[in-house]
Formats: sequence, structure tokens, C-alpha cells
Amino acid sequence: MKHVSSQKARDSAVVVDVVRRFGPLSRVDIHHLTNLRPGTISQLVRELLKEGRLQEAGPSDNPMGRKQIRLRFNEDCGSILGIEFDAEMVTAAVMDLHPRIRTLVKEDTRLDGGIDGLVRQLIACTRKVIRQSRVRTDSLRGIVLADPGLVDSREGVSVISSTIEFWRAVPLKKIFENEFGVPFVLESNTRARTVAERTLGAGEMADDMIYIDYGTGIGLGVYAEGKLFRGRKECACEFGHTRVVENGPACKCGSFGCLEAVAGAPAIGTRVRKAVMEGAHSGVLESVGGDPANITGWSVFEAARLGDRLCSATVEDAANHLGLGLANLVNLFNPSLIVLDQRLQSAGQGFLDQVMRIVRRQALQRSSEDLEFRFSRLGSEAGVLGVAILLLERFFEIPVLKPPRFMIEPPAGKYSPASRKAVSAD
Repeated sequence: MKHVSSQKARDSAVVVDVVRRFGPLSRVDIHHLTNLRPGTISQLVRELLKEGRLQEAGPSDNPMGRKQIRLRFNEDCGSILGIEFDAEMVTAAVMDLHPRIRTLVKEDTRLDGGIDGLVRQLIACTRKVIRQSRVRTDSLRGIVLADPGLVDSREGVSVISSTIEFWRAVPLKKIFENEFGVPFVLESNTRARTVAERTLGAGEMADDMIYIDYGTGIGLGVYAEGKLFRGRKECACEFGHTRVVENGPACKCGSFGCLEAVAGAPAIGTRVRKAVMEGAHSGVLESVGGDPANITGWSVFEAARLGDRLCSATVEDAANHLGLGLANLVNLFNPSLIVLDQRLQSAGQGFLDQVMRIVRRQALQRSSEDLEFRFSRLGSEAGVLGVAILLLERFFEIPVLKPPRFMIEPPAGKYSPASRKAVSAD
């Protein structure tokens, strides 16, 4: 919770946030929504217009009475820089305060340089997008990063990643704040994508929503009663590391039979690649230039969508495992909506239909009867949009007044309890 030391600072934050959420608004509208006094609103609006945080948006369309000048939030009064990366791609974007992407940079992730090499790439991408956007560093409200593993968002440390094995205990907040002198926020990329999809995409602000992040791993984001679920040490929702097969294949997390090791895109690619190398026939081989080494989970999905028997059987098995895992989640969280990663659309509608059948068969009927399934809408930019939204939520949080100093700090000197006892004794 943010704190301020004056009522004026708090009221100013209220005016900005209500205009940002519901604008354009007139001063009368602001009064009705906040109960602030009209005189206070007029004074604050004058200052906020001068600072450039609010803008005039023309007269209201009220057919009767005096026309009111409406106000809107100036989404260009600052910028946010978002970065997302995983084992395949680094994405960096400069966004306004909506957020909308203004400048975007993408490049393949380079993993051959270990921690130092990947940190250098992230910093280089940050500098590149700043240069291309021509934004001044001092106008950045913050740099936010979506990380592929477990994170400590309070300390800004990337703890561990199952998809990038060397990525452990990386103090990203310290590194980036020393490098750029701008406030830095770290979040997991799955939670970031969940936030973006709920706010701007297929989630449509659903209070109870599950998002499945499917790529080099299988991630899970959960909204329960409108709140993003994190867990005690931000380790909640490690869906890809739930065990689904007894004595199954080894997972990079160190366990065996995890959902990610059975139904993740790399696992699907490995399974078909091995079958082809052992003599199985599949049209996927032709689609990758005749080299089994080029078979990936994504090429298997595409071949399955086109009717290849080996790939179809492999993808169907993966859908069964994913559906069983989702049925367990439905029983645990009782969501109204499940949003599947857009990348799963490459497997075709049959994949989604199979998942839905398994969920409806295995989950409690009352939990699944009105349950909706959708593919996500935002694509590969969801991560940078999500971390930007999280930063904006912090930035525009309505602050509370600081309590009196004596309530939060032990009095010292002549005001200390010991000193007062001594005076009383005399």
C-alpha cells in the first residue's frame, strides 16, 4: 500500500485515477464519482492540466444547461518499457500509459553465454528499443520484465527456471536499476500474460479465470474472485510440474512424469522425432526438409492438423493429459473461463474439442456445466503488456495517508517512554 503525507496528494491521485478509468469526465462527473468538494476538484484539475497529466477533451454533450469541459488522462505523459523472454525469444517494447505498444524489438534468445551472456542480451535489447523509440530515459515510469521461471518479485530476483537450466538467483532488479537508474519490477511471464489476457484479451475481466501458458513449458495463471493468485513464496500454479504419469519421462525440474515432460511442446517434438528415427512414417518429415532433427512440437501440431496419423495420435495423447490436468484445476478453483495459449490453435479445433470433452467428463458437473473455453487473443506481445499493466496498477494505486510518526516509530530523546518515566519520578 502506498502512503502519502498530505490529503492533497491523496486527492490528486484520486482525480487522476478516476479520469483514467472512466474518462472523459467533467468536473461534475468527478464530484459525483469521488465526493470530493467542487472547489478542491477545480484546484487539482488546474494543477494536473499544467503538469500534463490530464488533458481537455472538449465540451460535454449535455443538451441542457451549461456545457462542461470534459477531461481525459494523458496517456503520453510518460512511458513504460517492458521486456519478456523465454528460451526462444526476447521481446522488448516501449509503451504509453494505456498501455499500447509504440516500439517493438524481437530477437532469438541466445543461451550460449550463460547468465552473463543472457543479461547482456536483455540490457542490449533494452537500449535498442529506447534508441528506436527515441524516448528519454528520464521519461520512463519504470522498466518491467517478465521472466520464464520462479521469481521473487519483492526482491527482484529470478530464482530458478526449468526451461533455462543455468538461470538461477539472478538479481535483475539490482542489475537494471544500476544500469538505467529507473524503477524496476520483475514478474513471471505466465502471470504477466494472464493479467494481459484478462484485462485486454479473451478474459474480458472475468473474476474467476484460468490461463494456460503453453510454450517451452506449461504455465498456469489463476484469477480467483478478481485477485491474481500467487501463493506464499510466489510458487503457486506450477501446473507444468504436476505429476501425471507414474515412472514417466524425466523433467528438467528434477522430477519424473510431469505434465510438461509428457505434454509440453518439446516433449511432443521429441516423441515424434524418436519414432521417425526408429522407422515410423510421418508426413512431418517432409515438412521439415527431411531432417528429423528439425522436428519440433509446433511442426507436429501442424502435421496433426493436416491429418498425419502419427502426429495426430501424439497430439491426442497430449490433449488427454492436458484435459485431465485442467479437470483437476476446475475442481480446485471452479473458474468460469479457461483461456488456452494462442499457440495451441496451430493444433486445430480438434485439440480444443478433445480437451473440453476430457474436462467435462472428469470434472464435477456443477463446476463444468457453464464453463467456457477460449483461445487467447493477444499473441506474443501479451507478456510485455501484462507487466506494463501490473506496473500501472502500482503506479495509480490510491494511496492512504501516513499515520502519525509516533504510531510507526518508537519516540526517541525526551519523548521516549523511559525519559517520561524519569520526569514523573522527579
